[in-house]
Amino acid sequence: MVPGHVAYGLRAQYGILVAPETVVAWERGRAIPNEQELTALAGVLWCSPAELIAAASTLREHRVARGLAAEELARLVGVATPAYQRMEDEGRWRGTERQTAALAEVLGLDPRALITATGGDGRLAELLRDAATTRWQAYVKPTVKMVPLSRRTVESALQRLHSEYHARMAATSSWGASGATGDEGRVYLDGIIGHFWAAVGP
Repeated sequence: MVPGHVAYGLRAQYGILVAPETVVAWERGRAIPNEQELTALAGVLWCSPAELIAAASTLREHRVARGLAAEELARLVGVATPAYQRMEDEGRWRGTERQTAALAEVLGLDPRALITATGGDGRLAELLRDAATTRWQAYVKPTVKMVPLSRRTVESALQRLHSEYHARMAATSSWGASGATGDEGRVYLDGIIGHFWAAVGP
């Protein structure tokens, strides 16, 4: 189908007026369809909304990929619709532990996707940087509280981050290191979330 056919299908089947140029912009990633447009686009292309989303990362993207309305998801996780809509719009989840577990189950989110979708990556990165650069043991409890993983798994991952970071810093400060600036340590800390999930494993 060429963009003009897609635009015609959106208008004829769903009453959504979109120019062929807009369809081209969606294809090239220069524009993003809203929820209604994405659902209609999936209908025109005979696929699910999830197939049109390269990699869902926000609550809204995960919800739309599952074909759920905001009201339906709010009901399934036990949150008032206006409160859920506000959290989705702000990109910051504030549900209880039970609601968070229900959210992960309904949307099929693993721990990493759950933290990202609920807006926790920044806070997690802060905890992990502190654990890597100081006494990692002090950060086990707050990390366990934030990430749905066992204490043993978190302890092992934080200890590994701490060791890997300090090994890089020791290498740059040794007498034999020529031109060492400490950049390896900074680069390691910049990718701390990826290192943490690699340490956690599948």
